[in-house]
Amino acid sequence: MHRAIALVDVNAMYWSCHRVFNPSLEGKAGIVLTNNDGCAVSRNDLAKQLGIKMGEPWFQIKANPKYKDVVAFSSTYALYASMSKRFTNLLAEFSPHQEIYSIDECFLDLTGMRGRQIQRGLNIRHRIKNEVGLPVCVGIGSTKTLAKLANHIAKKFPHFEGVVDLNEWEPHQMVAMFTMLDVGQVWGVGRRYAERLAALDMKSVMDLKLADPEFIRQQFSVVLERTVRELNGEACLDLEAVREDKKQIISSRSFGRQIEDLPALVNAVSSFVSRAAEKLRLQNSYAGVISVEVETNRFNPDPYSKYGKRACIRLPAPTDDTLKLNHVAQWILKKIYKPGFRYQRAGIMLDEIVPAGGGQVDLFGYQPAIGKRDNLSAVVDEINSRMGKNAVRVGTMGFSMDWDMKQDLLSPFYTTRIEDLPVAR
Repeated sequence: MHRAIALVDVNAMYWSCHRVFNPSLEGKAGIVLTNNDGCAVSRNDLAKQLGIKMGEPWFQIKANPKYKDVVAFSSTYALYASMSKRFTNLLAEFSPHQEIYSIDECFLDLTGMRGRQIQRGLNIRHRIKNEVGLPVCVGIGSTKTLAKLANHIAKKFPHFEGVVDLNEWEPHQMVAMFTMLDVGQVWGVGRRYAERLAALDMKSVMDLKLADPEFIRQQFSVVLERTVRELNGEACLDLEAVREDKKQIISSRSFGRQIEDLPALVNAVSSFVSRAAEKLRLQNSYAGVISVEVETNRFNPDPYSKYGKRACIRLPAPTDDTLKLNHVAQWILKKIYKPGFRYQRAGIMLDEIVPAGGGQVDLFGYQPAIGKRDNLSAVVDEINSRMGKNAVRVGTMGFSMDWDMKQDLLSPFYTTRIEDLPVAR
């Protein structure tokens, strides 16, 4: 019995979420932009056919007459998260063993299930399209790496109708396909690895599959060795039902406009601390170190207009308390802030993260506060979950977030804001 791992991947996730609620977008070339409407981060097939590259700047796209009919949207992360939850909840009906790999990708263990897996893949595709509205491709293989590769093949070659099961392929079919595919299409083989492999005359997926795993480990890494073994059907990567807690939590952003005054930076840093602290509590952890960073526009040609500084402090004891973390972050910010500069971005990082209650006390035996402050944080998180982000906030965040990222091309939120609910006419 073959082990059967499926990877279900949403096609052009961000763009597809907008198209679900706006049928008039069907048949139009479209893209979604990064923060501050900077670059193309999601493109549908028509946009790709026009020649729009991943990461191509928006100012260049909109100035090109060739792209005059392209529809663009600012990133709407609340919508994408909501649609991703619907997508993964539906997939849970197909297997009790699920790994949510990213916002648009999910692994399923289908091993031992009756019937042809390719038919199951077609059913998955049909139900997600009908019930969630998102187009997906399904790749199936005996390992996660092969499932990833099968998914790529399903996307690249339309005649497979969006589903490929490598477990059903004859050896000669696999040899022909793997010989045709560039080695850079293998999961975990980035541009640098691909260049180094090409220098060793390993240019195709088949070349890497036939490589000696021991040689690959010596020349590259144990990670790439596992990739070679997985290409040959040896399972080295298990499904992770529970994602490991983060060892670092970073919250940062480029501003929609350059800011000079300290109060605006105080507002921004407070917002970043609040978000990071929520993530910390969500995984039931404490942070032992906090750092703050500010930076001007790194692309400014004038060297006298550039400034960047980062500083960190070890806390007396690990904590998840937003107020304590924010108090320290503001102290750091005031130390590294220099007047007279126009700041483009800022951010904070929580480090030395430990399980809640597992942090080492300081020399004076100080423990993280437990009791009313913990209850306060829990209540604030609950209110913000129900009433919307930042419904309750620390005072230093203020209410005017004119530093926030530029989103001039926002669509309605559709699923996360009552006033944006679709209306049937």
